[in-house]
Amino acid sequence: MGIIENSLRKRKRKENIQKAILTSVKTAGLLSLAILAPNSIRYLKSLGIIPGKRQKEIIYASKNRLINKGLLSNRSGFLELTKKGEAKLEFLEMTDWKIDKPRKWDKKWRMLVFDIPESRKSLRNKIRLTLMNIGFLRLQDSVWIYPHPCEDLVNLLKVDFRVGKDLLYIIADSIENDKKFRNNFNIQ
Repeated sequence: MGIIENSLRKRKRKENIQKAILTSVKTAGLLSLAILAPNSIRYLKSLGIIPGKRQKEIIYASKNRLINKGLLSNRSGFLELTKKGEAKLEFLEMTDWKIDKPRKWDKKWRMLVFDIPESRKSLRNKIRLTLMNIGFLRLQDSVWIYPHPCEDLVNLLKVDFRVGKDLLYIIADSIENDKKFRNNFNIQ
């Protein structure tokens, strides 16, 4: 396994643990420190991640990092999700979005074009990461393509990222030399 794949695998594992903790706290409202580990472990099992011998230790270390980052607050032995934590959880949930793919391709390309100023660079990177995780393919830096209808997703992205007119949705009949793109999406 290459260095990049290993790094991506570790980041995804870390994000899954963070998501498990933040989801457990959000679901419970206020969550006692004593029941954090069992709830988080149950959530990780639902994601298909089998807990290891040191899982509780890893969850408590992650919880402490989330408190230090300001994503959780500890109030008299109870954890509470902060506004920053809610935003992080929303982002983690967004990267798990999937688009239903029809059986037959309608031979139209969906393009997303965005123009986010340099002052909002972190937002631009979040949008790129989200599109990559959903399955979009980068045509150019701020131009992404997808072969299936995804208007609902684009509308959600516009609302969640508050980008409105900065993100354009285009339906194109063709893209020049699209064979490599069709191969990438495994469509005829």
